[in-house]
Amino acid sequence: MKAATFFDGSGWREGVVELVDGRVRLRAEAPATGLPRVGGVITGGFTDHHVHLQLAEHGLLAGSRLGRVVDLGGNPDAVRRLAVHNSGDTPAEPGSPLISATLPADSEELRTPFAQHRVDIGFAGAFLAAPGGYPSDRSWAPAGSVREIADADAAADAVVEMADAGASCIKVTSNSTAGPVFSDDLFRTIVALAADRGLPVVAHAEGAGEAQRVVRLGTARLAHAPFTEPLDDDEIARHAASASWVSTLAIHDGPERVVAIDNVRRFHAAGGTVLYGTDLGNGPMPVDLNPREISALREAGLDDAALLRTLAPVDPLEPSSALLLLPGGSPSSADPLDARPLTPADL
Repeated sequence: MKAATFFDGSGWREGVVELVDGRVRLRAEAPATGLPRVGGVITGGFTDHHVHLQLAEHGLLAGSRLGRVVDLGGNPDAVRRLAVHNSGDTPAEPGSPLISATLPADSEELRTPFAQHRVDIGFAGAFLAAPGGYPSDRSWAPAGSVREIADADAAADAVVEMADAGASCIKVTSNSTAGPVFSDDLFRTIVALAADRGLPVVAHAEGAGEAQRVVRLGTARLAHAPFTEPLDDDEIARHAASASWVSTLAIHDGPERVVAIDNVRRFHAAGGTVLYGTDLGNGPMPVDLNPREISALREAGLDDAALLRTLAPVDPLEPSSALLLLPGGSPSSADPLDARPLTPADL
């Protein structure tokens, strides 16, 4: 047993770590005087709030520093099967195959009977798009990943479908640079239908005025920090009061990157909630914590505890949580990029 300083998602706390049945466990209790300390600080696995599992080598997640991901657009049945399979609800004994009744036995694993690292999966299901709207014409969009919504009845059907599949949010696209977008009335209808099922709307907003419009219409979260144009300070304040932004800064180059980082800097300064997200699957990037995204967030003024809150570590006190050690670190110097799994050897 050793004393440990850990991050609980909002701040630093004191506790103890010990081996329980061969696994390292964290308990939130005051360490005894003189108890040796772990050589660093502890967090749960980090959250990537924007991934596309069908477009990435998702089997690598179990060896990453991520503890949770949110899939923001895919075939709802395929992503649901991955989420259920990885939830721990599928029983497995050591040495036995991990097979779910809903997942083919030859599917790529996110979790194995021997892995101590579970990655929780939240998901939106399909993209809800206007007829002919983004990404309905994109070759990268997996089969069955887009629902083209022409009216309120189609919207109701789609929201029910995603909710019944187990979605934790509804993804709506509003990219005026790539095709039609929803009218204000239909967008509001989708927001209301989602709210009736307890689901927030996450919007891809691209094109002049779209980030401003979708938040005004009730979007709870932007899937990308606004990158089309600078938002004025009044608009930044409105967003900070009503919506969160997923960063995805590292996918941009040139002027769009400059605009996105400046918007995030001012949004954060205004008290807005920034969430780490990479758009994993959108081009080559690590299936892990992304150093380029971390660097961009720091450039936008998020560091230290603010950066850790943006990374939204899973609760390290949950028995199923993978624990990460930031070696040699202290709360004032902890660098998420130094994180590695906490192992029995550290005790």
